[in-house]
Amino acid sequence: MKTRSAYPTRYPYCDRSLRKKRGQGMTEYIVVLALVVVAAIGVYSLFGKTVRNQMAGVAQEISGRSSTSQVNAAGAAAQEAAQQANREYNLSNYDEATNSGG
Repeated sequence: MKTRSAYPTRYPYCDRSLRKKRGQGMTEYIVVLALVVVAAIGVYSLFGKTVRNQMAGVAQEISGRSSTSQVNAAGAAAQEAAQQANREYNLSNYDEATNSGG
């Protein structure tokens, strides 16, 4: 004996259409997420050393020790990142920006 739904579907194509819309929405979210990840990687490659030194300074201060050397290192790394960011890069020398620093 077949069981029938309490709400029979009068238009069976509606279910397929709804699934396609959900798939399209999920694809759009994935593309946006990928763009955000690429941007985050770019920012981290430029300012990674600065952030690491600042976090080391915070850890030193929390433990009760002086963080002067970490703060100075963070400042030097920020200066280096600023100099790197001001250089002209194109496809032939872009690798210099991503591999120097760190």
